[in-house]
Amino acid sequence: MEDVIILGTGCAGLTAAIYTGRAQLNPLVLEGTQPGGQLTTTSEVENFPGFPEGIDGYTMMENLRKQAARFGARYEHAKVDKIEIEGDVKKLYAGEKVFEAKTVIVATGARPRLLGIPGEKEMFGGKGVTTCATCDGAFYRDMDVVVVGGGDSAAEEALFLTRFCSKVTLIHR
Repeated sequence: MEDVIILGTGCAGLTAAIYTGRAQLNPLVLEGTQPGGQLTTTSEVENFPGFPEGIDGYTMMENLRKQAARFGARYEHAKVDKIEIEGDVKKLYAGEKVFEAKTVIVATGARPRLLGIPGEKEMFGGKGVTTCATCDGAFYRDMDVVVVGGGDSAAEEALFLTRFCSKVTLIHR
């Protein structure tokens, strides 16, 4: 049985791995479908303390991962489908695999959300709808685009697209 299992490898998950590792709890970090979280696709992080000139998201997440590993964090790829609590034991089910832990830290972060409008799914994947300006922005060079989203990420994606697109409209939800 694990002392601590951490779900997620974004900033929150890796910070938890650093602290639990330093406390000698030997954390097991379960990576989902996007190891490193959404920051791995961010071109420039300017609001994280300690980086006065900014840092690209992928490098920042790799640094956090290495730092957590230095304190004993272990990593395994698993998509947890279900958690059951039986007394003091937490059971995590990932396909055929079952993990047991005394403590579970859920740091699964956010996921891009589609709007659910007609035609959207058919246009996803290189046909006009994307959830990653960093990944796909250059494909929209000299086009008028619309960014729909919330929080800092929507504004950041829109700002990034100004490098390529002739017009960027931001609809903040």
